[in-house]
Amino acid sequence: MLAGDFTGIKLYKLPAQDKRIKKDGTTREPKKVGKIHYPVFTPEGTRVVGFMLRLPDIAGMVKQPDRFIAYDAIGVSGDFMVAKDDRTAFDAPAAKRLGIDLDACLIWTGMDVRTTSGKPVGYCADVDFNGRTGEVLSFILTEGGASNALVGHREMPPRMLKGYRDGAMVVSEEALDLAFSGGAAAKAAEVSVHAAAKASEVGAKAKVQVKKGAAILDDKGSKALDKGSKALGKQLGKTKGMFGSFVSEYKKAAGTSSSAKKKAPSTKKK
Repeated sequence: MLAGDFTGIKLYKLPAQDKRIKKDGTTREPKKVGKIHYPVFTPEGTRVVGFMLRLPDIAGMVKQPDRFIAYDAIGVSGDFMVAKDDRTAFDAPAAKRLGIDLDACLIWTGMDVRTTSGKPVGYCADVDFNGRTGEVLSFILTEGGASNALVGHREMPPRMLKGYRDGAMVVSEEALDLAFSGGAAAKAAEVSVHAAAKASEVGAKAKVQVKKGAAILDDKGSKALDKGSKALGKQLGKTKGMFGSFVSEYKKAAGTSSSAKKKAPSTKKK
């Protein structure tokens, strides 16, 4: 699952077990703790160990410093994303339990990416990781803006990550050879190949459709596509339906869904 799917989701704390039901018999709502922010990685970048949590402003004016929450301390209760155990879920107690040094951990997402020889690759936009273990499966590298909408992104395996230098993620030269996936250009190429295969059937009509499809690849079209996709993403992020879908996927990835149970054998940013 993608770390970016967590960004902006509200995290809650459940009331104590004996206080979850009010005197009138109704259920007491969980208390909001904050919003999930940046993913936090082990220094070598092989595992997501948690997230930074943005706390609400005091009295709506005074900002509070972010807190760290361990990934394995995040769970789902009904329609809420919750902290499982407040005592060892946050900050130093969580780091001690996980056996990590928070001062040595890094936030790789958002960093510029360069090869060991200094060649620019783009920036790290997201990370795909194992929902159960936190193991990094791939880093999502993009060139940003309309370029990303046009050509897509690169999925870099963690073995290509070589370290951190001067505010950037340093990767092996191999990263430049990674193929782009997604993006309007890749999709348009697929359409063109399909159209060619069917050319004998659709003749001149297919050519007209391909030309119309290619129109989105000009400069204005790619910018509009990028702007439109971001607007759509923001709008979807406001819907409860999207969150419900996310919760379902989260449960599957973390192995907490009913189907998964049946199959079972029984920080800083630089």
